[in-house]
Amino acid sequence: MTLVESILLTIYFLILLVLSMYGSHRYFMAFLYYRHKYKMPMPNGRLAKLPAVTVQLPIFNEMYVVERLIDAVCKLDYPRELLEIQVLDDSTDETSRIAEACVERHRAEGLDVVFLHRTNRHGFKAGALEEGLRKAKGEFVAVFDADFVTSSDFLKKTVPYFSDPKVGMVQVRWEHINREYSALTQAQSIFLDGHFMIEHTARNRSGRFFNFNGTAGIWRRSTIQDAGGWQHDTLTEDLDLSYRAQLKGWQFVFLPHVVSPAEIPVDMNAFKGQQHRWAKGSIQTARKLLPAILKADLPFTVKQEAFFHLTNNIAYLLMVVLSLLMPASLVIRIQHGWNAVLLLDFPFFVMATLSVSAFFVASQREVGRSFWNQIKYLPFLMSLGIGLSVNNAKAVLEALLNQASGFARTPKHGIVGKAEAWQKKKYRGRLNFLPFIEIAFGFYLSSAIGYAISKHIWFSMPFLVLFQVGFFYCGGMSLWQARRPRAVEEGSAATAS
Repeated sequence: MTLVESILLTIYFLILLVLSMYGSHRYFMAFLYYRHKYKMPMPNGRLAKLPAVTVQLPIFNEMYVVERLIDAVCKLDYPRELLEIQVLDDSTDETSRIAEACVERHRAEGLDVVFLHRTNRHGFKAGALEEGLRKAKGEFVAVFDADFVTSSDFLKKTVPYFSDPKVGMVQVRWEHINREYSALTQAQSIFLDGHFMIEHTARNRSGRFFNFNGTAGIWRRSTIQDAGGWQHDTLTEDLDLSYRAQLKGWQFVFLPHVVSPAEIPVDMNAFKGQQHRWAKGSIQTARKLLPAILKADLPFTVKQEAFFHLTNNIAYLLMVVLSLLMPASLVIRIQHGWNAVLLLDFPFFVMATLSVSAFFVASQREVGRSFWNQIKYLPFLMSLGIGLSVNNAKAVLEALLNQASGFARTPKHGIVGKAEAWQKKKYRGRLNFLPFIEIAFGFYLSSAIGYAISKHIWFSMPFLVLFQVGFFYCGGMSLWQARRPRAVEEGSAATAS
């Protein structure tokens, strides 16, 4: 075996080892969840009186959903004299006109609703929230993104937890109003169910840090101020503020039994744009805060979980390298008569992939989905996660290289039922060069599959097929859904400031 071949195999196995560590972490999350499942959070006493609450609605070019958002928030069951609603509008299209008209309609009904329009998107969403906070009347601040349709009892179910003066934020679980729209929305729903139901519950109830998700949560105003306010040097201002607040000693509460329905992307390019922002922002937050977290006077378990949480997206970068090395590793070992050594891959792949299955089956069971819904999407989930690796690896590299980028909003179309179409609507996810790379990866893995078949190496086939299908799906769907031009071109996002 040549030196180059030895180096390639060494790198291959090291990557498998690291990925299996991140994969096994999902088992640990499930273990923590079931260990602390019945440790229900309860309000600590009662508030002497109901506090004033400001609800902030940050929007940017949301013409299809903004009226639905404002109407839902205006139905909140809370004393009118204690409720303020801020529509924080950065829009550059007719969204502003629709939102302002809706605000005026509700103001005429006696609600304290204000329309605040910015022509300068400085700081993007974080900048809008910070500017709105300076004018807010409330002692507590709830935030809802444009794709949410909050229930009327949201404040009644969350505000009582602030009777404990140490509680700084309460987050509720997301539900998905268009879960059944397509295989893509089904997969996203399962991904998010796992994040909220298993990860959030496990972290919160075991005393580890977890994060506000940018929407469907409520903050104590003084917590935001004490933690340094909204900052926009990362693309995940919510994750950043969450960790800064918890480093200051504030406690968070997650309520999995309280749900806030939301629309999820139906467009593959929009979904990939959202994933890019989340992946890049998490690594930016890790670079910014992980050193302080590791130096802080915190239990080892808190630091350990913060490390896995904030660096988890590194796995996408490793997945891309693994995809490149898999065929080469297969050829090298077969050529040297090491067919049996291919079995060494199996335990690593079990840790890295089957953990995903166990994790998401558990999440679907806990949110009350049927057994068939628990299992039928699992192969697709694993393939989709692999197919996203090129898109998210680019985001990770940009964060590691400190490359700035604008806050690209996720297009919303007001899509709920299967019969509704979005292709001719104004907003579309942006197509870039990555789908061509993903399809190239698909063909590259196809050649490896052909080689494995010719050599009768059947136990490698399931893993090769998972990678092949994932890359073809992500690349192919991106190109297919972008084949029609936008009805009207969406205003381009501003550059990072």
